[in-house]
Amino acid sequence: MSTRLAPLSEEPVNEEEANINGSKKMHSWKKWIKTQFSLVFTKKSDLRILLSVLGCPLFPVPVHPKLSSNQVSSSAEYIIQHFTAATGCRKLEGRVKNIYVTGKVTMAMVDELGGSIVSAAGAATVSQRGCFVMWQMVPDKWLIELVVGGHKVVAGSDGSVAWRHTPWISAHAAKGGVRPLRRAIQGLDPMAISAVFSIAQYMGEKEMSGVDCFVLKLSADQRDLADRSDNTAEMIKHVMFGYFSQRSGLLVYLEDSYLNRIQSPGMYPTYWETIMATKIEDYRAVDGVMIAHAGQSSVIITRFGDNLKAGLTMTRMEESWTIDDIAFNVPGLSMDCFIPPKELEKQHPDEKLDWRLPLHQ
Repeated sequence: MSTRLAPLSEEPVNEEEANINGSKKMHSWKKWIKTQFSLVFTKKSDLRILLSVLGCPLFPVPVHPKLSSNQVSSSAEYIIQHFTAATGCRKLEGRVKNIYVTGKVTMAMVDELGGSIVSAAGAATVSQRGCFVMWQMVPDKWLIELVVGGHKVVAGSDGSVAWRHTPWISAHAAKGGVRPLRRAIQGLDPMAISAVFSIAQYMGEKEMSGVDCFVLKLSADQRDLADRSDNTAEMIKHVMFGYFSQRSGLLVYLEDSYLNRIQSPGMYPTYWETIMATKIEDYRAVDGVMIAHAGQSSVIITRFGDNLKAGLTMTRMEESWTIDDIAFNVPGLSMDCFIPPKELEKQHPDEKLDWRLPLHQ
């Protein structure tokens, strides 16, 4: 009988008790549920939580084919056309087969309880520095290796399944359909940005960080949400907003939020709301295409429920990132580079395992 891989939480879970050899059992998952998802973490677990949340989250929706103009509002269509013209990404269509990116990251976590932010002097966590390398084969095959504070996280997609591997938990598959890596949508892959927002809803105008922007909205549909839920964790919503500069046409801000309802048998439900926001900047030309080379992300995770004695509980995490190098059509990159780990082959074919990294997922 095939060995079941334990589900990987989309919320920040204290994985201190996870078996180092990657064989975390279901009782660990149930124990985590019964502890009411405490956000009081130890110093040693903070880095693991940061990597689980900020390391390599997925985008809310898959890459969709572009729709005809009569299926998209004229305002949304104009915004996407302005973006593709501003980035020059049309010249990549049919010419670029793969993308290679290297960069640096700095992560930090600050706990908030009841909305009162812990001061920097009282915070238990210091900033952690690291680096990453990402390969992508257009349109839906990708692999990322990220190392922070001596811990390495690897995630990938072969076009059929997305997965993640950490040193404290073995390889786990994502529930639901294959989606792009969020880092690629943070200005690194303008072709994917154009594709995913081609079906977006126009929401009006808003100023973000002093920039007048057009706002486009994407929502995971009910079928996707159901595919990413199970009998203990229900994904209620997952919404993404893209802010495109009215002046430059470039994507300058991303914000996505999602709400989970967690309930184990015999317990009251607990709700987790996660909001991840990214400021995208430092666009530079690479082979004539404008690519973002820096940004800052922040995550606020709110836990609430009628049965929680402590009331509303919040945690904030932050990340800054810079791109060192990006190249198109790197020789030698083949389909073999995106083959999932052998651990996934042991998975029972009827089991849909959860990679609930905000995460989002």
